[in-house]
Amino acid sequence: MANDFLLLQRYPESAAARLRTYSWRGSAWTFGYSQKIAFVRTQLPIAAGPNDICRRVTGGGVVDHREDWTYALVIPRGFALEELRASESYRHVHECLAAVLRTAGVPASVKVSCEPPTDGELACGPAGVCFQRAELYDIINETTGQKIAGAAQKRNKHGLLFQGSLWRPAVAPITVDWDSLAATFATTLATMLEAETVEKPWPDFNEDELSALVEHYGSTEWIEHR
Repeated sequence: MANDFLLLQRYPESAAARLRTYSWRGSAWTFGYSQKIAFVRTQLPIAAGPNDICRRVTGGGVVDHREDWTYALVIPRGFALEELRASESYRHVHECLAAVLRTAGVPASVKVSCEPPTDGELACGPAGVCFQRAELYDIINETTGQKIAGAAQKRNKHGLLFQGSLWRPAVAPITVDWDSLAATFATTLATMLEAETVEKPWPDFNEDELSALVEHYGSTEWIEHR
């Protein structure tokens, strides 16, 4: 989470969009900035320890990262995508990812309509837990109806941070080459952004700043902020 934020705040090439994909060393859950920690804890398994959870700077619900494919996309100021409303930037990125999934044989599509609200909820309103229900412009499996991918966003003076998660079990029984998917996703995004794909080494962030931010995201004050 610290690295994602620094990609937005400190990346040396401010005119370049950037995409990173990553995995997790062990069990991990992240949750949206505005979520209440009391609610979050009710959604976690008993085995989840204090070091397994982190509040994101982006919104969204609780995300279980034990079987997901995670990515972060940063769109700096100057790109048309960054200037769109949140719902539209969400839709455009997910249309790219859904198209890439279809090339891999996954029957993926972007959800474009909402069911009537039930139990007092808003139709397609934000779900407290990701992958329990597909929201508007999430990616779904057309065969099973299961949600495949969701995301959360944050905008500031530097641009847009888009943190996305794809639930691997939702693409079964299709076998996906995730490295190939990442490369194709980057190319598809570049086409949408009218940019070129260039693989870059990891930026040399200020070590003191990174360490301080990692400590901040791991602190009780941050995790229990709300």
